[in-house]
Amino acid sequence: MSIDDMNTDDTSTDDTSIGAAPHDSSPPVRVLLAEDQVLIRDSFKVLIDATPGLAAVGEAGTGAEAVRLARRHRPDVVLMDVRMPDMDGIEATRRICADPACAGVRVLILTTFDLDEYVHASLRAGASGFLLKSATAAELLAAIRVVASGEALLAPTVTRRLITEFLRGPHPVQVVRGLDDVTPREREVLTLIGRGMSNAEIAEHLHLTIGTVKTHIGRLLAKLQARDRAQLVIAAYEGGLITNPDGRR
Repeated sequence: MSIDDMNTDDTSTDDTSIGAAPHDSSPPVRVLLAEDQVLIRDSFKVLIDATPGLAAVGEAGTGAEAVRLARRHRPDVVLMDVRMPDMDGIEATRRICADPACAGVRVLILTTFDLDEYVHASLRAGASGFLLKSATAAELLAAIRVVASGEALLAPTVTRRLITEFLRGPHPVQVVRGLDDVTPREREVLTLIGRGMSNAEIAEHLHLTIGTVKTHIGRLLAKLQARDRAQLVIAAYEGGLITNPDGRR
């Protein structure tokens, strides 16, 4: 993401994907910034603090510092760079997501590098989202809100790349999350999640209501002991529901 992309002056104040409602009295989404490049980190802070409904609560220049500050501040979202000194962002994500003191803290990986190993490792570590730095400021702000709300977010090309990386890997596809307990309809929903479909797209595809889709997803999260939608994507292809890189069985 370039510095110019962070200029939101030409963004309409009516765009609810960027700013919160003017009279929204709910607490702001608290964001911890983990980025080793000071100029970029400062730019993120200015952007977030200037956005209604968001607030930067800490800044980390290393992975180890990100872990410490996540424990101290317990932010809603950690905006985590991958390549950082002392400890990389993936290991920092793993430690934050495994720490009971950070329960409820969600990590959004933000990186310049659209590499398969980063995507897979980030989600394995417990990240709730993965976004490229080529994203616009509006996309970044929307991603923070999506992740803070408990949903998962992947950059548009990431789901397919994630599946492709897994299928090319040395490990055979195997059921590791108890898919035997998943109903046929839940399997359908899980397969479509694995293809990268949104709730609305799943509802349209299966001729269901959005509420019914959300109910199925809630049951899948409980049965598969998944923390969010990103882990459901992993469960879909580990369980053999996705067997081709283009998302088809």
